[in-house]
Amino acid sequence: MSTAQTPAHTLVAGVGNIFLSDDGFGVETVRRLGRLEPSRLPPGTELMDAGIRGVHLAYKLLEGYRTLVLVDVVGRGGAPGTLYTIDVGPEPPDTRPAPGPLDTHAMDPATVLGLLHDLHAGAGGTLPDEVYVVGCEPLDTADGMGLSDPVEAAVEPAVERVLGLLSRRPAPAADSVPRHDGDHGRPGSRTTETTNS
Repeated sequence: MSTAQTPAHTLVAGVGNIFLSDDGFGVETVRRLGRLEPSRLPPGTELMDAGIRGVHLAYKLLEGYRTLVLVDVVGRGGAPGTLYTIDVGPEPPDTRPAPGPLDTHAMDPATVLGLLHDLHAGAGGTLPDEVYVVGCEPLDTADGMGLSDPVEAAVEPAVERVLGLLSRRPAPAADSVPRHDGDHGRPGSRTTETTNS
C-alpha cells in the first residue's frame, strides 16, 4: 500500500458488484491482494475496491498514477474461469458511450478511459501511462453472493497475474496465447489468455 513517504504510482482497482455472483471477481481479487505480506507489493502500489463506483474511480485517477490495473469480469466467449490480460494503453478510446445518463457500472476500459479523459480536460491531473485489465470469463452474473467454482479457482492465479504486471515479471501462464485485436475500442491492444484447469 502507499504511504505518505512513498506516493502511489500504481493503482490496482477491483471492479464489480458482489451481489451479482461472478461479477464480484475483481473485488475479491483485490481483497486477496490486500491480505498479502506488504513486501509482496512493489513500493508505490495502492489497492482500491472500486465496486460499482465508476465516477469515483475516474476522479481518483486524477490524483496521478503511472499505471492503472483494472480487475473485472470480461466476457469474451471463453471457458468460465479463463483469465485475460489486456494492454489497453492510455489513448482515448475510439468507441465512446452514447450520450445519456451515466451508468456508474459501465466499467469497460473504453468507458473508464473516456470518462477519465473528459474529466482530465476539465480538471487537469496526470493520466496513467499504462492501463491494463486483468479479466476473468464469468459463469454466472445473476443475483447472488459468492463466486462460481471456476471463477473462484481463477482468483489466486489472477492475484499472481497482477503481481506479475506490477513487477514486470511474466505471470505463470505456460498455456498463454498472446494475440492482437481491437479490444474495447482500441485497435492493436494486446491480450493474453489463460484457461485455468
